Amino acid sequence: MAKAEEKRDEAARSETLRQLMEVGRVHSGVTVMFHSAVAAKQGLNATEEKTLDLLQRHGPLTAKDLAELTGLAPASVTGLLDRLETKGFVHRAKHPTDKRRVLVELDRDKLDELAVFFEDWAGDIVEACEEFSADELRTVIRFLSVMSERQRAAVARLAD
Repeated sequence: MAKAEEKRDEAARSETLRQLMEVGRVHSGVTVMFHSAVAAKQGLNATEEKTLDLLQRHGPLTAKDLAELTGLAPASVTGLLDRLETKGFVHRAKHPTDKRRVLVELDRDKLDELAVFFEDWAGDIVEACEEFSADELRTVIRFLSVMSERQRAAVARLAD
């Protein structure tokens, strides 16, 4: 009887993982489309919009820092920053302690133009989270954190 129960558990886990992979694919696609739509409203592409998000979360960064965080090649980051600077979203400034380095800083006023697109979505997130207990949300946080690290590693492998 233990063997039969073990097989049912394996089958249930296998089916759950299949469903998770499917839902993950759907979620990934919808997320890319959302960020592409937000970016397009400001004449950006999704990579540019997510780079602004990195700068907002981490503060001023060097191009090298951005290359490491995004997994993009340094030459791609240079082009990306040139485009963002031309569009008025960032500017380059001298590093305060190392004059050989340059920091990329956000134009906060220009970034505020993007915030309006996220306000409704933030409300939707809060509303959706009402369906889950704090323990369930902590599990989701743990899962997403692990998956983010794994995906960063996958990006690094692709960049090599």
